Order: sequence, then C-alpha cells, then structure tokens
Amino acid sequence: MSANRRRRWTVKIGSALLTAGGMGLDRHALQGWVDQICGLRRAGLDVVLVSSGAIAEGVVRLGWRQRPSQLPRLQAAAAVGQMGLMQAYEDAFRLHGVHAAQLLLTHDDFADRARYVNVAATIRTLLRMGVIPVINENDTVSTEEVCFGDNDMLAALVGNMIGAGHLLILTDQEGLYTRDPRKSADARLIAHAPADAAWLREAAGGSGAWGRGGMASKVRAAGLFALSGGATTIAAGHTRNLMARISQGEPIGTRLEPGRCRLQRRGLWLAGCLRAKGALIVARQQANPEEMVADLTVGLSAAVRGDFAAGETIEIEDTNGGKLGKGISNYSARDIKRMIADAASPHASSPAVAKPVISYRNIVPHSILEGLA
Repeated sequence: MSANRRRRWTVKIGSALLTAGGMGLDRHALQGWVDQICGLRRAGLDVVLVSSGAIAEGVVRLGWRQRPSQLPRLQAAAAVGQMGLMQAYEDAFRLHGVHAAQLLLTHDDFADRARYVNVAATIRTLLRMGVIPVINENDTVSTEEVCFGDNDMLAALVGNMIGAGHLLILTDQEGLYTRDPRKSADARLIAHAPADAAWLREAAGGSGAWGRGGMASKVRAAGLFALSGGATTIAAGHTRNLMARISQGEPIGTRLEPGRCRLQRRGLWLAGCLRAKGALIVARQQANPEEMVADLTVGLSAAVRGDFAAGETIEIEDTNGGKLGKGISNYSARDIKRMIADAASPHASSPAVAKPVISYRNIVPHSILEGLA
C-alpha cells in the first residue's frame, strides 16, 4: 500500500450514535469525534467523514414521535435535519480552526462515470486545502427510502473513490460478534477476519429503528472496500480516544482485512454501481462464469431486459436468470434488440458490428459481486 493510501482514512458515524437513540443530535459526542478527527489530521492523516443523522435530527426538530415511513415526509425530515447536522459539525470543527465542507451524494453520482470522477477530484482538492469533507446521502432527492444502508456502503464507495487505505465504521457495538450479543450470552467478538469470508454474513444482524444499517451492511461495505486493498475497522464509537489508538496499531473492535481479490480503478467504479439499468441475457442455459473474461458479442446475446442507454451499467445473466456479472453496455437496449433480431434472420449477412456488446475490460464477474448484494 502506498504512503498516500496509508495516510488517508474514511470515517463513518451512524445515526444510532449521533442521535442517542433518536433523541436528536448528541452534540457532546459529536464534538468528541470531531476532536479525534482533528487529532488524526494533526498527525498527518487525511480524513473524509461520512455522517448519517439528518433524518433523525429532522424528526426531532419537527416534533415527530417516530421516523415516518412515507418517502415525502422522510425527505422533508432530511431537508430540515441536514441544516442542524452541518451546523453542528461546522461549530465543532471551528473550535480547531478547521473548515468543513458538505457533499450530498446519490447513487447517480456513482453510476455516472463523469460525475464520479468529478466528485473524486473535488474531495481530493478539499483535502489538499485542509478542509474536512462531510458526506451524507442526499435523502431529499433519493427515489428510494433504503439506498446506502445507513451510509455504510456510501462510506466504502467514497473510500474506494479517493483511494483511502482505511475505513473506520463507528457503531453502538464493540464490533462484529459471532452472534447477536444482545440475544446470545455466548457471543464472542471477532477480532479480525478476511473481509471476503462468507461466514461473516451469517454473523451479521438486522438494523435499528433510527438507522438503516446493521452489521450486515457493514460487512458488505467492508467487502466492497477490500476490493481496493483497504482494511475496515468496526468499533464502538464511544471507546475512549479510539481513533488515535487504532492509528497507532492497537487492536480495537473488529478488523476486516482485504482478501486476495483486487480491482483496479475502473473495476472498482463498476463494482460500486449498485443499481443496474437493465440486463443482457447470454445465450446459454447456464453460462460458464469463466466466459466473463472474454468480450460478449451479439452472437452470445439472447435478449435484453430493461431500457438502458449506451454506456450504462447492466447485469449479465444466463437464460435461467443466473447472475454472471455486471458490465458496461456499448449499445442501447434498442440497438442490441435490433442486432439480435438481424443476426437471427435467415436472410442476414454477417453484421458489421464495430464493438462487442460488452467488452471484457468492462465486466466484473458475479463471483466478486455476490457478497455485496
């Protein structure tokens, strides 16, 4: 790992910690985390903060007794709460003479390659200026209530985007346990494990009333972040001086190390496109996943599903619905349908297709993606 990666961290703080169980922002605790982040900065680390809490803060400000289920009311709460959340961070960082910057992101910012590159450049510029980026999901324009899993996946996506070496996820538990410690007296803390271990997903539980995550989303986030070679620590946010102690190598919480699988920049971006626009159906009842290392041509294509444009991310499936991978289509759904029909015509000559439907360089096999679903 390069020196730049080792000195760059992404820290994620969830809503359960920030809002003290839904009772509004815990400003004393928030100040403590900001103090620690500024301590890391003085030690020479670059830190990007991913923070939940806008909806929960908005619910309290609006005088509601519980988190609403209707999307418009959730978005209204986010709009109100985001003001209070950023005001609290700005006040806390100002005590250290540090500026904070707000970035609100959605899936579209990660799905569109040009926007993805632009966001990455903005974050790196802020870090060079000594500004702490504070990132949250843009709940006010999201079209689905559950998107990034209480920002765990958002933190992993941002970490991969900027080439961070460490992802620290703060939670209300000591780390990941073999079983839910709230229900099993014999639950044991998992001190360290490879992030791609399948048994980790079995140890993960559900989510709380005020958050949208839970350990399952944290394990998925660690798996995604590991594809860039980064390590993830899941630890109790109220542990005394935990950020400095972790940076000095003290084992705290659960550390999930990267496995053997690595993706380069384009592959990381593609793996992070969590919502595909459609699907290409490969002309096999049960296609061999090893075929995903070759171009997918019109001759290998049976059908398409959905309405997508050229350059958008789509699923790759066999005719039985089996997942084979994810790729970037060189053609629109309409053009692929036309090419498949032309190729099937008894009067068709060899079509002059300049590019394959999906180039192998733009494919990530399902074997890499299955732990991120």
